[in-house]
Amino acid sequence: MLETVRGPRQLMVGEGVAENVPRVVAECGSRVLIVTDRVLLAQPRVAELIAAVQARVATVAVFADATPDVPLTDVDLAVAAAAQVDADVLLAIGGGTVIDLAKIVGVIHRYGGAPRDYYGESRVPGPTMPLVAVPTTSGTGSELTPVSVLTDPERELKVGVSSVHIVPDFAVVDPELTYSCPATATAYSGIDAFCHAVESYIAAPRAHEPRDLVEQVFLGRNPITDHYALQGAERIARSLRRAVRDGNDVVARADMSYGSVLAGLAFSHAGNGAPHALQYPIGAATHTPHGLGVGLLLPYALVAAREVIGDRLATLSRVCGLEVDGSSESEAADAFVPWLVQLLADIGIPASLADIGVERADLPRFADMASGVTRLIQNHPGPTDTASLTALLEAAWLGDPTAATR
Repeated sequence: MLETVRGPRQLMVGEGVAENVPRVVAECGSRVLIVTDRVLLAQPRVAELIAAVQARVATVAVFADATPDVPLTDVDLAVAAAAQVDADVLLAIGGGTVIDLAKIVGVIHRYGGAPRDYYGESRVPGPTMPLVAVPTTSGTGSELTPVSVLTDPERELKVGVSSVHIVPDFAVVDPELTYSCPATATAYSGIDAFCHAVESYIAAPRAHEPRDLVEQVFLGRNPITDHYALQGAERIARSLRRAVRDGNDVVARADMSYGSVLAGLAFSHAGNGAPHALQYPIGAATHTPHGLGVGLLLPYALVAAREVIGDRLATLSRVCGLEVDGSSESEAADAFVPWLVQLLADIGIPASLADIGVERADLPRFADMASGVTRLIQNHPGPTDTASLTALLEAAWLGDPTAATR
């Protein structure tokens, strides 16, 4: 058996750990580019953190113009900001967009070229500049992962740069920084984390050659990723509704931070599957938030793969607190998707692709495009031919999960 585990040099999780950021940054370099966005820059906790870094580090520049989905124009501007101060360390404070932007800035600042030179798997030639990642949402897991997702206007889907060399060096996950996250963002980022946990847990296992451990990023599930995925799913299942309903519920916020971290560790190796692959073209076409899209698609992907993941759905039912004691394995498995559909409704995720403006005529094209996202779609345990993916999308367009098996 060949396995590997990836993660930051150091992961810190818990209330108050953000106070360590200035010291960590100063120990990594003396010229820091801070990547964030305008909304966060106005948040008192973030402003205090930036001021503390400025008091500790000799040269500090702030790029606060990050915008959703990492358009290439943002990359150009942030790379120029890094060059202006000859940055030798990056600090990302924000959600997945901000951290993904910082990752690709580190690549280009070190090796030059353009983002498209690094699209795909394992094309970053070596280590980049040190990156300290401080998430302000509980969801994307970008502070732990080897992926930077970008929006290229010349393509009709989002693209990824995937490499072990872009895993942040330090991940500082402080739930206190998520307290001001709005309910909608909490819902979308939180369900994204839940998708990471579930997709990792059901990911197809794969046999490997030794070289795969350095040539491929996503490798399928293993017992270690199963452990992380189930622990993450349990925490998110019990606290996502509460965090959306009351952003000051500190217990729920802590659960969501820990759950997001655990799910991120799981999918950093196991990988995501059909919901994420299908969201790439759908998100690019509809300009809807990533978490909304993958959350919407998850029940349909699970039903489409039901025949081969029944035992895993039963385990998820038990881990997520469903009352299935005394039920058969099949009954426990069948309980999970209806529970998930209710969770999605409770946090405001639309039930169908039609609800977010997807045209039915576009479904075969989206399925075909998603089938080409090999690093993701190869992890899906169900059928992945274009016809099967189209049928999955048809069910999602109708808003009827049961139709995914027809």
